[in-house]
Amino acid sequence: MGLAGGIFGVENPGAVLSFLPIILIGVLFGLAMDYQVFIASGMRESYMHGESAKHAVRSGFSHAAAVVTAAAIIMVSVFSGFIFSHLNMVRPLGFAMAFGVLIDAFVVRMTIVPAVMYLLGEKAWWLPRWLDRILPDVDVEGAKLRKPGTSTADVAEPEPEEVAAR
Repeated sequence: MGLAGGIFGVENPGAVLSFLPIILIGVLFGLAMDYQVFIASGMRESYMHGESAKHAVRSGFSHAAAVVTAAAIIMVSVFSGFIFSHLNMVRPLGFAMAFGVLIDAFVVRMTIVPAVMYLLGEKAWWLPRWLDRILPDVDVEGAKLRKPGTSTADVAEPEPEEVAAR
């Protein structure tokens, strides 16, 4: 039974749902990849615009952290609402999803991944030459628009009166 069985209404424990692991892995993997794309794309963009690898991790993470935090809090809230359902099949699903998103978003995606990328430095962005040759060169970040040798600090911002004149 357990100490909190009465609070959650599970005085009589039952069997684990056979489809719970399949649904759980599918949904959590999808959410984890969304969070990873938010965080890593910001880091990659900063790195491609000339920041050092360690600074790119910090600045990319600072831009994406609010989005991932908000998304994770929303999903944990939604899944936690299922815990108090009257259907015995929905309760474990809601608990497992809420706990999984909580751990994945805040521990894995927002703590472990940036820490490992920061420690790896330039090696985090290393790509084997043979793979670089066969992958298409998609310049999503717009790094090729800059002149070679210029960084974000070297590019002068236009004066406000120049912008207003355009």
